[in-house]
Amino acid sequence: MIEIHHLDAAQIPMALLLEADPSEACIQRYLNGAYCLAAVVDGEIIGVCVAKLIAENTYEVFNLAVYPAFQQQGIGSKLLTALFSRLRKQGVQSLVLGTGTFGYQLTFYQRLGFRVESVAKDFFLDHYDEPIFELGIQHKDMLRLRLDL
Repeated sequence: MIEIHHLDAAQIPMALLLEADPSEACIQRYLNGAYCLAAVVDGEIIGVCVAKLIAENTYEVFNLAVYPAFQQQGIGSKLLTALFSRLRKQGVQSLVLGTGTFGYQLTFYQRLGFRVESVAKDFFLDHYDEPIFELGIQHKDMLRLRLDL
């Protein structure tokens, strides 16, 4: 059975965070002060959602990762749904995130109600030392998505 727990950022395995963000330097920048939820099975962390307050009543999801062996089982959706519920109770009004302009992640977030708000041109070119490819295509621009809670 999957349990969702709040935990300290220091408890999250870096290997798990790297599943969603290939830059340890970028990860270190957003971990400090972040609100973290973990999906736990039999005492093992198998998924994580990292969000942080970025403006009054607005959080940003910086990392949503599930180990490959546990993907496609609804764990990412459970983590985000738990985050939605907990943030609503705190009076948070919106949740934002950045993702690539194509790929399964975009579809996943849209199914959960996120909508495109803007495009950050050349984000992946400017912020990552190594190119990021998916489906044989290089990610260049980032879509900024928003969900009103």
